[in-house]
Amino acid sequence: MRLLCDYLKEHIRSVCLYIGFIGIFAVVFYLSNVRLDAVLYAFFLSVIWLVLYGGIGFVRYADRHRKLLEAGKQIKTVWAELPEAFGLIEQDYQSMIKELFDSKVEMESEEEIARQEMIDYYSLWAHQIKTPIAAMRVLLQSWEEEQTPGDQTHLKELKLELFKIEQYVEMVLSYLRLGDMASDMVLQWYSLDDIVRQAVRKYSQMFILQKMKLDFTPSEDMVLTDEKWLVFVVEQLLSNALKYTRAGSISVYADKSRGTEVLVIEDTGIGIQEEDLPRVFEKGFTGYNGRKDKKSTGIGLYLCKTVMDRLGHGLWIESEVGAGTRVFLSLERDEIVPE
Repeated sequence: MRLLCDYLKEHIRSVCLYIGFIGIFAVVFYLSNVRLDAVLYAFFLSVIWLVLYGGIGFVRYADRHRKLLEAGKQIKTVWAELPEAFGLIEQDYQSMIKELFDSKVEMESEEEIARQEMIDYYSLWAHQIKTPIAAMRVLLQSWEEEQTPGDQTHLKELKLELFKIEQYVEMVLSYLRLGDMASDMVLQWYSLDDIVRQAVRKYSQMFILQKMKLDFTPSEDMVLTDEKWLVFVVEQLLSNALKYTRAGSISVYADKSRGTEVLVIEDTGIGIQEEDLPRVFEKGFTGYNGRKDKKSTGIGLYLCKTVMDRLGHGLWIESEVGAGTRVFLSLERDEIVPE
Protein backbone atom coordinates (compact mmCIF):
# COMPACT_ATOMS: atom_id res chain seq x y z
CA MET A 1 0.00 0.00 0.00
CA ARG A 2 2.81 2.40 0.85
CA LEU A 3 4.49 1.64 -2.46
CA LEU A 4 1.24 2.46 -4.29
CA CYS A 5 0.93 5.74 -2.40
CA ASP A 6 4.51 6.65 -3.30
CA TYR A 7 3.80 5.82 -6.96
CA LEU A 8 0.69 8.02 -7.01
CA LYS A 9 2.57 10.89 -5.35
CA GLU A 10 5.31 10.72 -7.98
CA HIS A 11 2.79 10.70 -10.86
CA ILE A 12 0.12 13.02 -9.41
CA ARG A 13 0.99 15.78 -11.88
CA SER A 14 0.64 13.48 -14.86
CA VAL A 15 -2.69 12.17 -13.55
CA CYS A 16 -3.99 15.71 -13.02
CA LEU A 17 -2.83 16.70 -16.50
CA TYR A 18 -4.61 13.74 -18.07
CA ILE A 19 -7.81 14.37 -16.10
CA GLY A 20 -7.62 18.01 -17.17
CA PHE A 21 -7.47 17.01 -20.84
CA ILE A 22 -10.48 14.73 -20.36
CA GLY A 23 -12.37 17.56 -18.69
CA ILE A 24 -11.56 19.99 -21.51
CA PHE A 25 -12.78 17.57 -24.18
CA ALA A 26 -15.90 16.78 -22.14
CA VAL A 27 -16.79 20.51 -21.88
CA VAL A 28 -16.10 21.14 -25.56
CA PHE A 29 -18.21 18.15 -26.60
CA TYR A 30 -21.02 19.27 -24.30
CA LEU A 31 -20.99 22.84 -25.64
CA SER A 32 -20.95 21.46 -29.18
CA ASN A 33 -24.22 19.66 -28.43
CA VAL A 34 -22.61 16.25 -28.69
CA ARG A 35 -24.89 13.61 -27.23
CA LEU A 36 -24.33 13.24 -23.44
CA ASP A 37 -24.19 9.46 -23.58
CA ALA A 38 -21.37 9.70 -26.18
CA VAL A 39 -19.45 12.11 -23.93
CA LEU A 40 -19.88 9.84 -20.91
CA TYR A 41 -18.85 6.80 -22.94
CA ALA A 42 -15.67 8.56 -24.10
CA PHE A 43 -15.00 9.67 -20.53
CA PHE A 44 -15.49 6.09 -19.27
CA LEU A 45 -13.10 4.65 -21.87
CA SER A 46 -10.50 7.31 -21.01
CA VAL A 47 -10.70 6.39 -17.31
CA ILE A 48 -10.29 2.69 -18.14
CA TRP A 49 -7.27 3.49 -20.28
CA LEU A 50 -5.82 5.65 -17.48
CA VAL A 51 -6.23 2.80 -14.96
CA LEU A 52 -4.69 0.21 -17.30
CA TYR A 53 -1.79 2.48 -18.21
CA GLY A 54 -1.24 3.38 -14.57
CA GLY A 55 -1.46 -0.27 -13.48
CA ILE A 56 1.19 -1.34 -15.97
CA GLY A 57 3.35 1.59 -14.87
CA PHE A 58 2.92 0.61 -11.22
CA VAL A 59 4.02 -2.99 -11.94
CA ARG A 60 7.17 -1.72 -13.66
CA TYR A 61 7.68 0.79 -10.84
CA ALA A 62 7.47 -1.96 -8.20
CA ASP A 63 9.86 -4.19 -10.20
CA ARG A 64 12.42 -1.38 -10.49
CA HIS A 65 12.05 -0.69 -6.75
CA ARG A 66 12.75 -4.36 -5.96
CA LYS A 67 15.82 -4.43 -8.22
CA LEU A 68 17.18 -1.26 -6.63
CA LEU A 69 16.76 -2.73 -3.15
CA GLU A 70 18.64 -5.87 -4.21
CA ALA A 71 21.39 -3.77 -5.79
CA GLY A 72 21.59 -1.67 -2.63
CA LYS A 73 22.27 -4.78 -0.52
CA GLN A 74 25.10 -5.93 -2.80
CA ILE A 75 26.71 -2.60 -3.64
CA LYS A 76 28.53 -2.45 -0.29
CA THR A 77 30.87 -5.21 -1.48
CA VAL A 78 30.48 -5.61 -5.26
CA TRP A 79 29.03 -3.52 -8.05
CA ALA A 80 25.47 -4.58 -8.80
CA GLU A 81 23.84 -3.75 -12.12
CA LEU A 82 21.12 -1.16 -11.71
CA PRO A 83 17.79 -1.30 -13.60
CA GLU A 84 17.78 0.21 -17.07
CA ALA A 85 17.69 3.99 -16.84
CA PHE A 86 14.61 5.85 -18.04
CA GLY A 87 15.77 9.11 -19.50
CA LEU A 88 18.94 11.16 -19.55
CA ILE A 89 18.69 12.43 -15.94
CA GLU A 90 18.50 8.90 -14.53
CA GLN A 91 21.46 7.88 -16.68
CA ASP A 92 23.42 10.78 -15.18
CA TYR A 93 22.56 9.64 -11.66
CA GLN A 94 23.63 6.07 -12.38
CA SER A 95 26.92 7.31 -13.86
CA MET A 96 27.59 9.34 -10.72
CA ILE A 97 26.85 6.32 -8.52
CA LYS A 98 29.24 4.17 -10.59
CA GLU A 99 32.01 6.77 -10.29
CA LEU A 100 31.49 7.01 -6.52
CA PHE A 101 31.60 3.22 -6.20
CA ASP A 102 34.83 2.99 -8.22
CA SER A 103 36.35 5.74 -6.08
CA LYS A 104 35.31 3.91 -2.90
CA VAL A 105 36.86 0.64 -4.12
CA GLU A 106 40.11 2.43 -4.98
CA MET A 107 40.28 4.12 -1.57
CA GLU A 108 39.57 0.85 0.25
CA SER A 109 42.27 -0.88 -1.76
CA GLU A 110 44.82 1.81 -0.90
CA GLU A 111 43.83 1.69 2.79
CA GLU A 112 44.11 -2.11 2.85
CA ILE A 113 47.56 -1.97 1.27
CA ALA A 114 48.69 0.66 3.80
CA ARG A 115 47.22 -1.36 6.68
CA GLN A 116 48.93 -4.55 5.52
CA GLU A 117 52.26 -2.74 5.17
CA MET A 118 51.86 -1.42 8.73
CA ILE A 119 51.00 -4.91 10.03
CA ASP A 120 53.99 -6.42 8.23
CA TYR A 121 56.31 -3.76 9.65
CA TYR A 122 55.18 -4.09 13.26
CA SER A 123 55.07 -7.88 13.03
CA LEU A 124 58.68 -7.83 11.82
CA TRP A 125 59.61 -5.37 14.58
CA ALA A 126 57.92 -7.50 17.26
CA HIS A 127 59.78 -10.62 16.14
CA GLN A 128 63.13 -8.81 15.79
CA ILE A 129 62.86 -7.22 19.24
CA LYS A 130 62.64 -10.68 20.76
CA THR A 131 66.30 -11.28 19.89
CA PRO A 132 67.76 -8.51 22.11
CA ILE A 133 65.21 -9.39 24.81
CA ALA A 134 66.44 -13.00 24.81
CA ALA A 135 70.05 -11.76 24.90
CA MET A 136 69.23 -9.52 27.87
CA ARG A 137 67.68 -12.46 29.70
CA VAL A 138 70.83 -14.57 29.15
CA LEU A 139 73.01 -11.72 30.41
CA LEU A 140 70.83 -11.30 33.49
CA GLN A 141 71.06 -15.01 34.24
CA SER A 142 74.87 -14.86 33.91
CA TRP A 143 74.97 -11.82 36.14
CA GLU A 144 72.69 -13.52 38.67
CA GLU A 145 75.14 -16.40 39.02
CA GLU A 146 77.95 -13.97 39.81
CA GLN A 147 76.03 -11.98 42.43
CA THR A 148 75.76 -12.76 46.13
CA PRO A 149 72.22 -13.20 47.55
CA GLY A 150 72.38 -9.80 49.18
CA ASP A 151 73.19 -7.99 45.91
CA GLN A 152 70.25 -9.32 43.87
CA THR A 153 67.63 -6.68 44.72
CA HIS A 154 68.21 -4.64 41.59
CA LEU A 155 68.59 -7.82 39.59
CA LYS A 156 65.06 -8.91 40.53
CA GLU A 157 63.72 -5.51 39.49
CA LEU A 158 65.49 -5.77 36.13
CA LYS A 159 64.04 -9.25 35.56
CA LEU A 160 60.57 -7.95 36.38
CA GLU A 161 60.89 -5.05 33.94
CA LEU A 162 62.25 -7.36 31.24
CA PHE A 163 59.26 -9.63 31.71
CA LYS A 164 56.95 -6.63 31.27
CA ILE A 165 58.70 -5.74 28.01
CA GLU A 166 58.13 -9.28 26.76
CA GLN A 167 54.44 -9.03 27.63
CA TYR A 168 54.05 -5.71 25.83
CA VAL A 169 55.62 -7.25 22.72
CA GLU A 170 53.18 -10.16 22.94
CA MET A 171 50.34 -7.66 23.28
CA VAL A 172 51.45 -5.94 20.06
CA LEU A 173 51.46 -9.26 18.20
CA SER A 174 48.02 -10.17 19.55
CA TYR A 175 46.67 -6.77 18.54
CA LEU A 176 47.98 -7.26 15.01
CA ARG A 177 46.53 -10.79 14.80
CA LEU A 178 43.14 -9.62 16.02
CA GLY A 179 42.02 -8.61 12.53
CA ASP A 180 42.52 -12.16 11.24
CA MET A 181 41.38 -13.88 14.42
CA ALA A 182 38.70 -15.93 12.63
CA SER A 183 41.30 -17.71 10.49
CA ASP A 184 43.40 -18.41 13.60
CA MET A 185 40.56 -19.81 15.73
CA VAL A 186 40.21 -23.50 16.65
CA LEU A 187 37.18 -24.31 18.82
CA GLN A 188 37.53 -27.47 20.88
CA TRP A 189 36.77 -28.74 24.36
CA TYR A 190 39.56 -27.84 26.77
CA SER A 191 40.16 -28.23 30.48
CA LEU A 192 39.55 -24.89 32.18
CA ASP A 193 42.11 -25.75 34.84
CA ASP A 194 44.79 -26.36 32.21
CA ILE A 195 44.07 -23.00 30.60
CA VAL A 196 44.35 -21.19 33.93
CA ARG A 197 47.53 -23.09 34.85
CA GLN A 198 49.19 -22.05 31.57
CA ALA A 199 48.56 -18.38 32.34
CA VAL A 200 49.60 -18.74 36.01
CA ARG A 201 52.77 -20.59 35.03
CA LYS A 202 53.73 -17.76 32.70
CA TYR A 203 53.24 -15.15 35.44
CA SER A 204 54.71 -17.24 38.26
CA GLN A 205 57.90 -15.20 38.16
CA MET A 206 55.96 -11.97 38.68
CA PHE A 207 54.04 -13.51 41.59
CA ILE A 208 57.35 -14.49 43.19
CA LEU A 209 59.10 -11.18 42.55
CA GLN A 210 56.12 -9.17 43.84
CA LYS A 211 55.61 -11.62 46.73
CA MET A 212 51.98 -11.92 45.77
CA LYS A 213 49.84 -14.80 47.00
CA LEU A 214 47.79 -16.75 44.45
CA ASP A 215 44.72 -18.67 45.52
CA PHE A 216 43.66 -20.96 42.67
CA THR A 217 40.70 -23.29 43.15
CA PRO A 218 40.54 -26.04 40.46
CA SER A 219 37.09 -26.66 38.95
CA GLU A 220 37.66 -29.73 36.72
CA ASP A 221 35.32 -28.15 34.13
CA MET A 222 35.56 -28.41 30.34
CA VAL A 223 34.92 -25.39 28.09
CA LEU A 224 34.30 -25.11 24.35
CA THR A 225 36.67 -22.36 23.28
CA ASP A 226 39.92 -21.50 21.53
CA GLU A 227 42.74 -22.35 23.92
CA LYS A 228 45.33 -19.86 22.71
CA TRP A 229 43.03 -16.84 22.76
CA LEU A 230 41.40 -17.68 26.09
CA VAL A 231 44.85 -18.16 27.67
CA PHE A 232 45.75 -14.72 26.30
CA VAL A 233 42.69 -13.19 27.99
CA VAL A 234 43.46 -14.84 31.34
CA GLU A 235 47.09 -13.68 31.08
CA GLN A 236 46.01 -10.08 30.47
CA LEU A 237 43.64 -10.15 33.42
CA LEU A 238 46.32 -11.62 35.69
CA SER A 239 48.71 -8.93 34.48
CA ASN A 240 46.20 -6.21 35.39
CA ALA A 241 45.60 -7.78 38.79
CA LEU A 242 49.33 -7.86 39.51
CA LYS A 243 49.79 -4.33 38.22
CA TYR A 244 47.20 -2.78 40.52
CA THR A 245 47.54 -5.00 43.60
CA ARG A 246 50.31 -3.90 45.93
CA ALA A 247 49.44 -6.19 48.84
CA GLY A 248 47.06 -9.04 49.54
CA SER A 249 46.23 -11.83 47.15
CA ILE A 250 44.80 -12.79 43.76
CA SER A 251 42.15 -15.50 43.56
CA VAL A 252 41.07 -17.55 40.54
CA TYR A 253 38.02 -19.76 40.88
CA ALA A 254 34.87 -20.97 39.09
CA ASP A 255 31.51 -19.57 40.18
CA LYS A 256 28.36 -21.55 39.30
CA SER A 257 25.98 -19.60 41.53
CA ARG A 258 24.94 -17.35 38.62
CA GLY A 259 23.34 -20.18 36.65
CA THR A 260 26.17 -20.32 34.13
CA GLU A 261 29.83 -21.35 34.03
CA VAL A 262 31.82 -18.28 35.13
CA LEU A 263 35.56 -17.98 35.78
CA VAL A 264 36.36 -15.27 38.32
CA ILE A 265 39.69 -13.48 38.71
CA GLU A 266 39.57 -11.50 41.95
CA ASP A 267 42.20 -9.24 43.49
CA THR A 268 42.56 -7.06 46.57
CA GLY A 269 44.00 -4.14 44.66
CA ILE A 270 43.18 -0.45 44.42
CA GLY A 271 39.90 -1.02 42.54
CA ILE A 272 38.26 0.99 39.76
CA GLN A 273 36.33 4.22 40.08
CA GLU A 274 32.57 3.68 39.70
CA GLU A 275 32.31 6.26 36.91
CA ASP A 276 35.10 4.48 34.99
CA LEU A 277 33.51 1.00 35.03
CA PRO A 278 31.18 1.51 32.01
CA ARG A 279 34.15 2.55 29.84
CA VAL A 280 36.95 0.20 30.89
CA PHE A 281 36.58 -1.89 27.71
CA GLU A 282 36.84 1.10 25.38
CA LYS A 283 39.95 1.25 23.22
CA GLY A 284 42.50 3.69 24.66
CA PHE A 285 40.53 4.45 27.84
CA THR A 286 42.83 4.54 30.88
CA GLY A 287 40.56 5.95 33.55
CA TYR A 288 41.54 7.51 36.86
CA ASN A 289 44.03 4.76 37.78
CA GLY A 290 45.81 4.97 34.44
CA ARG A 291 46.14 8.75 34.63
CA LYS A 292 47.33 8.58 38.23
CA ASP A 293 49.92 5.80 37.97
CA LYS A 294 50.81 6.26 34.27
CA LYS A 295 50.79 2.45 33.90
CA SER A 296 47.73 1.81 31.76
CA THR A 297 47.87 1.60 27.97
CA GLY A 298 44.10 1.41 27.49
CA ILE A 299 44.57 -1.61 25.20
CA GLY A 300 44.60 -4.68 27.47
CA LEU A 301 40.94 -4.77 28.53
CA TYR A 302 39.87 -3.69 25.05
CA LEU A 303 41.68 -6.70 23.59
CA CYS A 304 40.15 -9.00 26.23
CA LYS A 305 36.62 -7.82 25.49
CA THR A 306 37.11 -8.07 21.73
CA VAL A 307 38.52 -11.58 21.98
CA MET A 308 35.76 -12.75 24.33
CA ASP A 309 33.06 -11.34 22.04
CA ARG A 310 34.53 -13.11 19.03
CA LEU A 311 34.76 -16.36 20.99
CA GLY A 312 31.09 -16.00 21.89
CA HIS A 313 31.88 -15.62 25.60
CA GLY A 314 30.94 -12.87 28.05
CA LEU A 315 33.11 -10.52 30.11
CA TRP A 316 32.21 -8.00 32.78
CA ILE A 317 33.80 -6.35 35.83
CA GLU A 318 32.70 -5.47 39.35
CA SER A 319 34.94 -3.27 41.47
CA GLU A 320 35.08 -1.07 44.55
CA VAL A 321 37.77 1.50 45.17
CA GLY A 322 40.16 0.31 47.85
CA ALA A 323 38.49 -3.11 48.11
CA GLY A 324 39.62 -4.78 44.88
CA THR A 325 38.25 -5.94 41.54
CA ARG A 326 36.44 -9.03 40.31
CA VAL A 327 36.52 -9.94 36.62
CA PHE A 328 33.93 -12.43 35.38
CA LEU A 329 34.45 -14.60 32.30
CA SER A 330 31.23 -16.28 31.18
CA LEU A 331 32.40 -19.36 29.28
CA GLU A 332 29.07 -20.54 27.90
CA ARG A 333 29.25 -19.59 24.26
CA ASP A 334 26.71 -17.44 22.47
CA GLU A 335 26.27 -17.89 18.73
CA ILE A 336 29.25 -16.40 16.90
CA VAL A 337 28.07 -13.97 14.23
CA PRO A 338 30.42 -13.84 11.18
CA GLU A 339 31.84 -10.39 10.52
